[in-house]
Amino acid sequence: MKTIALLSLLAFSMGTTSAQSIEQTLTKMGITLFTPAKPMANYVKAVRTGNLLFLAGHVCTRADGSGITGKLGQDLTIEQGYEAARVATISLLSTLKAELGNLDRVKRIVKVTGFVNSTPDFGDQPKVVNGCSDLLVATFGERGKHARSAVGMGALPSNYAVEIELVVEVD
Repeated sequence: MKTIALLSLLAFSMGTTSAQSIEQTLTKMGITLFTPAKPMANYVKAVRTGNLLFLAGHVCTRADGSGITGKLGQDLTIEQGYEAARVATISLLSTLKAELGNLDRVKRIVKVTGFVNSTPDFGDQPKVVNGCSDLLVATFGERGKHARSAVGMGALPSNYAVEIELVVEVD
């Protein structure tokens, strides 16, 4: 749990300033965005209506296609789940960049919905989804603060540990 507390503090203290771009902030954190994979079914990764961009659920897969699988409360620790949420968020940011061309067009992260593959008795879904929230605040500063839901699921596709959706206000 000390690791999560330190990561949360680091995320809060690293919020972006107006003097640097979002991508410079990500680079300073050692995060590299990637070209998102095409959807595997009849849907799109993002839909814009007005100034809102709705991002489809993204699971915790990396640029190389590897992912974090398992069930929280059985196979994975809270720290591993936190990392899975962070990985899913990097995937979401990659899609967001592909859609907008420039992450500086993000006005606000409006809503995060986090789904955590967990056992019925696991009750720390919010601690897992903090991996997403902390990264968004570290990346966007005040614009990254959002409304959020963190819920447990009996299963997720391909046994992924976490799936996250975003609603983003853009210009």
